[in-house]
Amino acid sequence: MSTGEIHHRSCNLCEAMCGLLIEHDGRGVLGIRGDPDDPLSRGHLCAKAFALRDVYEDPDRLRRPLRRLQSGDFGEIGWDEALDEAASRIAEVQRSHGRDAVAVYQGNPSVHNLGTMLFAPQLVRALRTRNRFSASSVDQLPHHFAAWLLFGHQFLLPVPDIDRTDHLLVLGANPLVSNGSLMSAPGMRTRLRALRQRGGSLVVVDPRRTETAAVADAHHFIRPGTDALLLAALCHRVLHVHRPELRHLRGVVDGVDALGAALQPFAPAAVAAPTGIDAAAIEAMADAFVAAPRSACYGRLGICTAEFGGLAMWLVAVLNLLTGNLDREGGMMFTSPAVDVMARTSRGGFGRWASRVRGAREFGGELPVAVLAEEITTPGEGQVRALITSAGNPVLSTPGGQHLARALQQLDFMVAIDIYRNETTRFADLILPPRTGLEVPHYDVVFHSLAVRNTARFADRLFAGDPGGRDDWQIYAGLLERLAPLRGPVLARAAGLASRRLSPTRQLDFALRTGPYGGLGGRRLQRGALSVGALRRQPHGVDLGALRPGQLPARLQTEGRRVDLHPEPIAADLQRLAASLRPAAATSVAPDAEDDFDLRLIGRRGLSDCNSWLHNAPSLMKGRDRCVLLLHPDDAAQRAITDGAEVTIRSRVGEVRAPVRLSREVMPGVVSLPHGFGHGVQGASLRVAEAHAGVSINDLTDPSAIDALTGNAVFSGVPVQVRATATASAASAPG
Repeated sequence: MSTGEIHHRSCNLCEAMCGLLIEHDGRGVLGIRGDPDDPLSRGHLCAKAFALRDVYEDPDRLRRPLRRLQSGDFGEIGWDEALDEAASRIAEVQRSHGRDAVAVYQGNPSVHNLGTMLFAPQLVRALRTRNRFSASSVDQLPHHFAAWLLFGHQFLLPVPDIDRTDHLLVLGANPLVSNGSLMSAPGMRTRLRALRQRGGSLVVVDPRRTETAAVADAHHFIRPGTDALLLAALCHRVLHVHRPELRHLRGVVDGVDALGAALQPFAPAAVAAPTGIDAAAIEAMADAFVAAPRSACYGRLGICTAEFGGLAMWLVAVLNLLTGNLDREGGMMFTSPAVDVMARTSRGGFGRWASRVRGAREFGGELPVAVLAEEITTPGEGQVRALITSAGNPVLSTPGGQHLARALQQLDFMVAIDIYRNETTRFADLILPPRTGLEVPHYDVVFHSLAVRNTARFADRLFAGDPGGRDDWQIYAGLLERLAPLRGPVLARAAGLASRRLSPTRQLDFALRTGPYGGLGGRRLQRGALSVGALRRQPHGVDLGALRPGQLPARLQTEGRRVDLHPEPIAADLQRLAASLRPAAATSVAPDAEDDFDLRLIGRRGLSDCNSWLHNAPSLMKGRDRCVLLLHPDDAAQRAITDGAEVTIRSRVGEVRAPVRLSREVMPGVVSLPHGFGHGVQGASLRVAEAHAGVSINDLTDPSAIDALTGNAVFSGVPVQVRATATASAASAPG
């Protein structure tokens, strides 16, 4: 029997946007269940939803600003004092050393929070620094690069029409665990079951037999980092054996013949040995994709975080296009969200500036985060001397975590906008904790733009939160107001306007009313049109319909509204890929070290994991420890390693110790360690996470290894050595 009121909202802890019914008594959460009337999630929810209560009640969550004391510990200070100090010290660094001396890093949770999404960009623009970094360059940058190059806008991202496709080809993704990534699709098990029931098929390509691979019609092991070769071979067969079918895009696509010539070296027989997939299997994979009435090829993290990640994502899009499966029902389609992200974001750009030390090129206004540590530690003009982090933990989530941890200690000043004192924010001079989760209004600006069905859902805050606290947008506006007088009167007026009048809810209301479903004509809102008020009256969310075909070429933003299949950056990278097929091809690992580092490391994520920041949620950390290394039994036998033993994992840049689990889930020659652990460090304050500390995979990843095309970090296929630890000791995570 219900004893409390019901609050309707979507979960903001991952991309799935599961609709929730939260029972509460006005002070605390009594229960959480899925909302069967949500038009997207249809009652589904995963274990992460229960962490909303954990985060709200977490005694380790910060509620007042912290300042580092001379003793090295932290003490609470008032909000005005904290914001004044933050702004003055940021301004002083820029006055003394130039605007690029201040860097910004934005973490993954930033895009899950309405206030941060709308106000953080204003602060970043006001700083006018070129040293902008985010989690995108360890995660999804190749997606944006391919969209920008093909379609003219970095956020014109197609998603699989999974509810109508007949054949789904998945590379480097595990949607049964993620519920889709850059594809918001809650209830993935139900959706895949429906695919099978209508006679469709699922094929998975992955170095690990993932949860998704386990339910597929076919699973192909592939050597880590070789997905671009496989995709080139699939496109080769489409072009040279089957006839390209461009359908309604035939009149706007250029470069088909040039692409065909460039793909000549990548016949299935040529890529079979390096990929580990038999040529006949590759041919059959391509033939099945072409033969199905409606097919969709979906690639994600595993192929993004590789040496040829940008090229691989380009080839995913090209495969869909060449087979007539782009912008059509059952293929890869474009969403029609109520808030048009494209209209409010930059189209993107490439190579307009480069990092000071390595010369890594920017994309979309950001530099690859793999270069952040060297930009801090290398003296000279333009050296980064101050850092602002927003909802991020780059010490655990970016390559070479130990190196970055040491670099952060060299900064003149660091301010973190975060709810935790974690492995990164422990180095800050000031920590500014916002209200979060159930304490703030919520609308998924980004993920409605990536969902497999067009919907919209808004929720007001459930709890008022600490009366002495600040919403995230108020923190950004407060910093902007204080910085603005130091930068000029025009910016000062803009900052004042933003902070006094245009709250996130008011900005959202304006975006809804002027969006494609708003129907704002003159001063009157048409009956049934979307607004914040209209969404409040429909708390389960609004169904805006299935994805609609035929959005191209009208939505193209390329020059002349045309699609070029063989632009110069791709042509050059195809030559680099072809060079990798030659026996004497250079690798990112020194030849004399190749035999020593004889295994390839990949990451993984569990259903109860969400990068690093939910490891302090008790409901998600139950059961046996998850931070174990998966090792194939054949590889274990060669090294005299037994199940459950502690092993030392060593790469070119570091080593960690972890327990091992023998499993045929990974292919021979491949080992797997989960992402987001490594909590056993001094200075953090995360008691639950520290009890399940594990080790950080990014103490092994190499910041010098990035995709030459896009700058995305290379995490898939890190060369490592695994040996039984000589003496028993607790697992450790230096840094």
